[in-house]
Amino acid sequence: MSALAEEKPAAGSGLAAGTRVRLLPGTWRGEGGRALFGGSPTRMLFLRPAACDVLGEGEFVVTDRRSARLARLLLDRGFAEIAEASGRWSRADVTVVVPVKDRPVALARLLDALGCLRVVVVDDGSTELAATVAATRRPGVTLLCHDTPRGPAAARNTGLGAVTTPLVAFVDSDVVPAPGWLAPLLQQLEDPAVGITAPRIAGLEGEDRGGAVARYEAVRSSLDLGPLPAVVRPGAKVPYVPSACLVGRVAAFGDGFDERMQVGEDVDLVWRTAGSGWLVRYVPAAVVAHDHRVDARRWFLRKAFYGTSAAPLALRHGDAVAPVVVAPMTVAVALAVLVQRPWAVGVAVAGAGAVLVRTAQSLEQSERPWTVAARLAPYGLAASLQQCGAAMTRHWWPAMVPLAVASQRARRAWVAAAVVDGLVDWRRSRPDLDPVSHVVLRRLDDLAYGAGLWWGALKHTTTAPLRPALGRESLGLRRGPATRGGGVGRRWLATWRRGTGTPRR
Repeated sequence: MSALAEEKPAAGSGLAAGTRVRLLPGTWRGEGGRALFGGSPTRMLFLRPAACDVLGEGEFVVTDRRSARLARLLLDRGFAEIAEASGRWSRADVTVVVPVKDRPVALARLLDALGCLRVVVVDDGSTELAATVAATRRPGVTLLCHDTPRGPAAARNTGLGAVTTPLVAFVDSDVVPAPGWLAPLLQQLEDPAVGITAPRIAGLEGEDRGGAVARYEAVRSSLDLGPLPAVVRPGAKVPYVPSACLVGRVAAFGDGFDERMQVGEDVDLVWRTAGSGWLVRYVPAAVVAHDHRVDARRWFLRKAFYGTSAAPLALRHGDAVAPVVVAPMTVAVALAVLVQRPWAVGVAVAGAGAVLVRTAQSLEQSERPWTVAARLAPYGLAASLQQCGAAMTRHWWPAMVPLAVASQRARRAWVAAAVVDGLVDWRRSRPDLDPVSHVVLRRLDDLAYGAGLWWGALKHTTTAPLRPALGRESLGLRRGPATRGGGVGRRWLATWRRGTGTPRR
C-alpha cells in the first residue's frame, strides 16, 4: 500500500477548476441567502456578501481562489457536495474486495453484477471451498483463502493488501449493486479531501419479502441511512456508514479494519478515518441492494448483535457512542417534562425561555437574532426531547423496567415515549404497515438492540455506552476555525451547533 499512498490534502489545497458545487438538499437559507442552516453536525453559518455573490442560487463553479475557498468551506462542513467534476477517476482505478464465507450463490450473483471490474475475493475459511472456487473462476477475479475463519475485518484487510489500484471498493457478498452505482461515488472522490464514500443500502427485492419484518426493514434497516447525502461524522445526522459497501482511496483506509472487533469494525474505521482528517461522504444517489434478514428470529438476533458493538466502540471513541447528547439547560427542560408535576410546567417554560434568550444572544451576526432563535430553539429542544425518549425505550429500557414497576409516573412517561416515538417514526418513514404493527416492530427492534448493548457493557465491564454526554456548545454560537481551504473561518462565518446523539443501528 505504501507505493500507492497519496498525500492527504494539504491546508489550502483547492478543487480543480471547473468543478461544480451545490448545496445539499435540506439546507435552509435565510436573511437574503447569507444565513445557512444545515451541515454535519447541524449548525448555523453566516456568509459575508462576497461569499453570497459566489454562491448565487446555491450552485456555482470553481473558477478562482475565492470560489475554491468557498467550495472548500461548504464541502468540509457538510453543506455541499460536488455536482460535476472533471472525471479523474474511472472503473479502471478501482479494485473490488469481497469477503465471503459459505455464500457461493450470493457471491456468483454479486460477481455477475460487478461485470468487468477488477475483483479480489477473500474466502474466510468456508466449509465448502470448492463452491467458492467455482464461483470465482472467471476473468478479472482473484481468489485468496484463509485456512481458518478469521472474521470479516481480517478478510477485508487481506484483500486490501492485494490491491494495486489507487481506489478500493469493499463490497459484501450479500449485496447486489444497482446499475450505475459506482459513478456517483467516484464523482465525490474528485474532491481530494474525501477519503471514503458509501452508497445507500436498500433492500433486495424478491421472493419472501412481503412479511411484516421485511416491510419494516424496507424503511428502518440499520444499513439504510436515508435519501439525503451528508458528510459522515460522529454526532452528525449520518454518524456512520456500514461496510456492506465502501469505496475510497487506499491511502484513506490506512491500516484497515480492526481485526479484534467482530462487530462495529466498520463504524470504528469510519470514525478513525474522519478523525485523521479525511472526509467521509454518504452518497445515496448510488444504490446497492442488500439481502436483509427477514426471518423474525434472525432479524431479532442480528439487532441484538449490533447492540453489542456499543461497548467496544465507546471504549475507543468515548462520547461518540453516548445515547444522549444534550446541553444542561435542555436536560433541565426534559426532566421538568418527565416529572409530570404541576410546578414542572413553569420550570419547563422558564427553561425553554432561557434557551431562546441564550440562542438569540449568541446570534450576533444575524440581522434578526430573535426571529432566527425562535426557529432554532424549538428545533434543538424537540431533537433533545426525542433523544431522551428514544434512550428510554432503546438504550436504557432494562433500567426503566424496575422504575416503571415502582413508579406510576415513570410508567406513564415510558409508555408515552414508546407510543409517541413509534407513531412519529411511522408517519416519517411511511412504511407499508399499519401504525400498530410498526410501533410493535420498532419496540422489538429497540428491545433487541438494548439487550445487546447491556450484554456488551457487562462483557466489557463498562458503563460508557450507557452514559449521556453534555454538549457544552449545543446552543452556543462560536466562530469557526480556519478550514482546510485556509483562512476562511473567522472572516466568513460563525457556527451554531447542536449535539445529535449516537448512531441508531
